[in-house]
Amino acid sequence: MEKTLDHIGIAVRDLDEALEFYIEILGGELEHRYTSETPGVEVHVAAVNVNGDLIELLQPTSHSSPVARFIRQKGKGVHHIAYRVPDLPKAIEESRKQGIRFLEDTYRTNQLGRRLIYLNPASTQGTIIEFCDYPKR
Repeated sequence: MEKTLDHIGIAVRDLDEALEFYIEILGGELEHRYTSETPGVEVHVAAVNVNGDLIELLQPTSHSSPVARFIRQKGKGVHHIAYRVPDLPKAIEESRKQGIRFLEDTYRTNQLGRRLIYLNPASTQGTIIEFCDYPKR
């Protein structure tokens, strides 16, 4: 199944400070900004388009947020790389047949209608990878 780069998620401590860099220095444009208080997510998100590439800046809203844990363990920086697939359930099924494991509790639809799931980093050489699709587009 075809997979194309959708976005890169960047863990940050201060969303406004990060936005200033991505907009003022890199010339990006803010596409949207929202807060997800979904249990197990808990982040402020700002999506910035930098020359056609989408960057999602992620600031945790609680100490128990996965992004907060990530920052405590690894520091701020690249959190995940997301790949768009044509059909998320089918991509999950095909990947499982190839021995890929998923973080099952991460499967969800976000506020923008994007369905997503994270692959288990044990299956990806340690990188957090997201598969996503946009069924209503």
